[in-house]
Amino acid sequence: MAILKMKRLRLMVVRSRKEELLRELQRLGCVELSEIGQELQETEAQGLVRRESGSVMALKGRQNTLDHAVALLDKYAPAKSKLLSAKPEFDEEELLSDTGVEDALKLAEAITAADERVRRIGAEESRLQNLIESLTPWKDLDLPLETEGTERASVLTGSISSRIPLTEVTNALAEAAEEAELFPIAQDKSAHYVLLVCMKESLTAVQECLRGFGFTATAFTGMTGTPREGIAQAQESLGTLAEEKAAWTADIAGRGGTRDELKLASDRVGVQIAAAEAEDRMFGTETTVVLEGWMPEEKEAALEQVLERFDCAWETSEPDKDEYDKVPVQLKNNALTNSLNMVTNMYSLPAYGTVDPNPLMAPFFILFYGLMMADMGYGALMVIAAIVAMKKIKPRDGTLAFCQLLLYAGISTFIMGALTGGLFGDAPYRIVHMFNPKSTWEGLPYLFNPIYNSEMVLYGAMVLGVIHLNVGMIVSAVEKVRAGNPLDAVFEEGPLWVILLGGILFALPKLGIAPFPTTPGLVILIIGAVMLIFGAGRHSKGFGKVTAAIGLIYNTLTGWFGDILSYSRIMALMLAGGVVGQVFNTIAAMPAEGMGVNLFTILIFILIFLVGHAMNFALNLLGCFVHDLRLQCLEFFGKFYQDGGRPFQPLKIKTKYVRAKEN
Repeated sequence: MAILKMKRLRLMVVRSRKEELLRELQRLGCVELSEIGQELQETEAQGLVRRESGSVMALKGRQNTLDHAVALLDKYAPAKSKLLSAKPEFDEEELLSDTGVEDALKLAEAITAADERVRRIGAEESRLQNLIESLTPWKDLDLPLETEGTERASVLTGSISSRIPLTEVTNALAEAAEEAELFPIAQDKSAHYVLLVCMKESLTAVQECLRGFGFTATAFTGMTGTPREGIAQAQESLGTLAEEKAAWTADIAGRGGTRDELKLASDRVGVQIAAAEAEDRMFGTETTVVLEGWMPEEKEAALEQVLERFDCAWETSEPDKDEYDKVPVQLKNNALTNSLNMVTNMYSLPAYGTVDPNPLMAPFFILFYGLMMADMGYGALMVIAAIVAMKKIKPRDGTLAFCQLLLYAGISTFIMGALTGGLFGDAPYRIVHMFNPKSTWEGLPYLFNPIYNSEMVLYGAMVLGVIHLNVGMIVSAVEKVRAGNPLDAVFEEGPLWVILLGGILFALPKLGIAPFPTTPGLVILIIGAVMLIFGAGRHSKGFGKVTAAIGLIYNTLTGWFGDILSYSRIMALMLAGGVVGQVFNTIAAMPAEGMGVNLFTILIFILIFLVGHAMNFALNLLGCFVHDLRLQCLEFFGKFYQDGGRPFQPLKIKTKYVRAKEN
C-alpha cells in the first residue's frame, strides 16, 4: 500500500477541559504528541508558559505495585490457563475509568506485605538451620555454651583437622602445659571437635602449641545452655515458623481469585500513565494548555468531530521536506501486506516520504518461502496452526501479522509441495512400498523435483533473483524520476538493463534457442558498457573519471554476480529439507523392511516419523524465514530502500493483561 501522509497538529484548549481532551484523544488513538516547538519553549524561560506535569513516576510506582502483586499470585497460586486463549475484552469506558484502582492497590500492598513476612520467615529459618548444623557436632558436650572457665581454669572449644591424630596433639600439649587436658567431643570426615581445659596462666603457651596443629577456635557468642538444648530450642522455633509461614502462604494463595481484579487495575493505571506521559509534553498558562503532535491526514475528519465539542483552537499543516526526519511513519496495509509488517519492523521502517516496501516484498517473500520449504504436509500444518491461532486468540497488531504471514507462507508451501510432489518428504511412496515391497508405484506426481531436477531448480531460482532485483531497480528509477533526477536513473539503472538485454540477445543464439545472430546482442552489450562507464564518471573530473569507472565496473560485476548467486539458497534449502525428510522416512521404514510389517515395526515407524519430521519442520520453519529475510533485507532492499523511519506512536489505550473491544 503506502506510507500514510502525516500532518502536524497544533492545538490550544482551556485548562479546565485538558483531562477530558486527553481522554478523547486517547479513545480516538490517532494523535502522537510531540515536544512543543523551540519558540514556545523559549517563552518558558521568560515565565510566560510552564511545562505541564502528569505525575508519571507516581503512576508507574502504582502500576509496579499491582504488577508485583500479580506476579506473587502467579507464584503462590498459579492459575491454569488454556494453551490458546484470547485476552479478556473490556469497553473503552471501563479501561479509562479508575474505578476499583484504590481497592486493588490496598489489596496489592497486603499481598506484598504478606510476601515480605514469608521472606523474613525464610531468612530466619535459614539462620536456625545453620545454627543447628553448627551445633550438631557438639551435641554430646554436656557443658553450657556460655562457660568460659573458672576462677583459675580456662575452657576452649574448637576443631582440628581429622588428618592429624589426636595423640600427637595430646603429647605436644603435655610438653607445653602438663595440667592441660584435651577432650574429644565428636569427629567427622573433616575435623576433630575438641574441648580444652587448662590453667589460665598456661593459656598462652597452650594456644601457641595448638596453633601448630591448625586449631580453629569455635565461639558460641550469645548462646546459653548445652548444645543439645540449643538444638532443641532451634527445632522448636523452626516448627513455629513453619506454621506461621504456611499461614501467610495460604493467605496469599487464598487471594488468587483477585488476580483478574489486579490485572484490570494495572491496565487502568497503564492507560493513565500514557495520558500522563502525553501531558508531560504540553505547555500551558493559568487558563490554557497548548499541545503539538502528528496525525494521519486520513484521520483529520474524525479528529475534527471530536474537537468540535471543546473550547479550543487548532490547525493542521503539512510538514516541509526538511522536517521529514522528524515525521513519524505509519504504514497502511491490506490483509496481505500487513503480514510483512513484522519483517519491515525487524529491519527498519522506511523513511517518511519514501516507498513502502511491503506491497513489493509480499509476493516475493511468500513465494520464496514456499519454494524453500516446498512440502504439502508442512504447509498444511502451518495453515492449520495459523487458522487455529487467529480463531482462538484473536490476535492484533504484531501477533496478527505473524499469524497472517504463517498462513500465507503455509499456503505457498503447500502449493509448492504439490508442484514438487512432497508430502512429508516421500512419505506416501515409503509407506506404500513398506506394505507392498513389489509395488511399482513411483510416488506422487510432480512438475519438478529438487532432487531429480536440481539444475533446473537452480536456474529457476537465479531467474527469480534477477526478476526480484530488477523490481527493486525499477522502484529506484521511478523514485529518482519523481525526485526530478531522471539522468540518475538513466545512467545508474539504465546501463544495467541495457547490458541485461544485450546479454540475453547474445546468449540465446549461443544456446540454440533463437535463430537470429549474436551481433545485435553484442552491440547492445557494448552500448550498455559505454553508458555504464560514462555514468560512473559524469560527476568526476580528470583522472577521477577513470578510477570511478574502474571501481563501478568492478563493483557492478562482483555485486550482481554475488547478489544473483545468493538466490541459489532457494534451491539449497528446498533440496536440504526434502532430502532430510526422505532420510527420516527411510530410517523409519527399515525395521519393517527387515522384520516385516507388524505392530512393533509400525509403532517404530510412527515414532521415528513423528520425531524426525518434527525436527525437520522446526529447522525449516526457522531456516527458511531467516534466509528469506536475508534475500529481502540485503539483496532487494539494497536496490531502493531508504530506512530510518520513526514509528508512529499515538496516544491510545495500551494494555498488558486485557484489551479494549473493537468498535
